[in-house]
Amino acid sequence: MNLFLLYIVLCKAMLTSFSGPTSLPVVRHDLVERYQVVTDRQLEAAVAAGRATPGPFGLYLVSLGYFIAGVPGGCVGLLALITPAFLVIPMLRYLGQHVNRPAVRSATRSVTLAAAGLLVSTTVPLARDSLTSTVPILIAIGTMFFLVFTKKPTFLGRPRRGDSRGAWQPDVTDV
Repeated sequence: MNLFLLYIVLCKAMLTSFSGPTSLPVVRHDLVERYQVVTDRQLEAAVAAGRATPGPFGLYLVSLGYFIAGVPGGCVGLLALITPAFLVIPMLRYLGQHVNRPAVRSATRSVTLAAAGLLVSTTVPLARDSLTSTVPILIAIGTMFFLVFTKKPTFLGRPRRGDSRGAWQPDVTDV
């Protein structure tokens, strides 16, 4: 796979997903099923490497690019990761001016639901391949129960007191 095509595929995944984990179905479809340049195992290894490092979830694209084309592929993955950040600035300016319009609210809700559906469609094949013995299954079940039945935050933030818009601010006391 040439570097330009790799950039287009990875950039398409990031531009159509609006966050790291929701890009997984697009990446899996294109690179594992369509072009067959990586395996599910390599995709899982790239996701694990991306999650093990601090920073955005989408860092797995750098590892994935490296698996496909070495150091130049890793650089292409990084470029694909940061491209949406530069393109989102004009979009946020527009959305900020029109946030109360019903069409904008509906589009935002639709994108959120589509992202949730993409996450589920990715989780099933990856879980089927990863949860093959007792220990990983127990870890997955324990994690699910922790997230569902505790009130521990899963990120470093909480709503500002008195803020009706639900804006988030960092809070080190949640750690």
